Formats: sequence, structure tokens, C-alpha cells
Amino acid sequence: MIVESVLGNLDELTEDERAGLHLERVPLEGPALRQRVQRVTTDHGTEFGLRLAERRELRDGDILHRDGRNVVVVSTLPTEVLAIAPVSVEQAAFVAHSLGNRHLPAQFFGPEVAFAGLEGHTGVMVVQYDHTAEHFLTDHGVRFARLDRVMELPFRHAEHTH
Repeated sequence: MIVESVLGNLDELTEDERAGLHLERVPLEGPALRQRVQRVTTDHGTEFGLRLAERRELRDGDILHRDGRNVVVVSTLPTEVLAIAPVSVEQAAFVAHSLGNRHLPAQFFGPEVAFAGLEGHTGVMVVQYDHTAEHFLTDHGVRFARLDRVMELPFRHAEHTH
């Protein structure tokens, strides 16, 4: 079967609508979430072809196929990341500038988003794990945690020139 569009997301369903669904999950890592055309296999061994007409990134819980109570959904796999919690604006600017020069894509989260090992943070910058970034943070005394985390959006490099 070829899937050409996303039918919605599990988060959009009410609790009653979700009750009794039989889920088959398609486990995908970050880069695969951005591919419009690919062959995928569910955790039940069912193969599907994806040929998405819309240019969009897949998200955890996206519904690819539904047949009554049977639903095939995307299951985003955890990514190894560095969650960085600077203690001051100056340290945040220094870290963002330094890691930006390494062209590491980053995502930013406010204090309402919890990160294990960074309790009480005022904001977190998250980058994909990179051993040189880890050494940089350690050498400069920046508070961080190395985690496996399901990211709502995949990391992507921004287009730029120098």
C-alpha cells in the first residue's frame, strides 16, 4: 500500500475516540521524519510505501492509515541530545554563538518543559549529541545533560551563506 497523506494525529482524537484502537507503530528517527518518499515497516511487520504529496515533517502520533479500529501511526524514536541550561544571559549568548559557529541545529524550550537533570532551569537549548560540543560545555562549566529524548520536531540545518 502507498500512503499519500497524513490523516491527522492521535493528539487530535478524544479519549473516547482513542479507546479501543489497535495501534501499529512505524518507528522513525529524525532524518526519516523529513523524507516524503520512503518504505517503512510497522512494529507488526507490515510494509508501507510513503509518497506524501504535502511537504511536511512527520510527527510522533501522525496517522498514516486507518481501517476501522486498526490505526498505523508514526512513532518517533528518541534522539541522543545535549540539553544545555545556561545560568545567565551572557553564558547563553556565549554558548549559542560558539555552538552556532559549529552549525549545530538547535531547539529552544522555556522553563515549563522538564528535562531530567536540569531541574529549575530558566530555559534550555537542545542540540543533537556531539562529542566536541560536550567537551566544550564541560571545559566552560556550562550546565548540561546528555539525554535520549523524543523530539517533537526533527533537527534540521538552516540554509545560510557566509
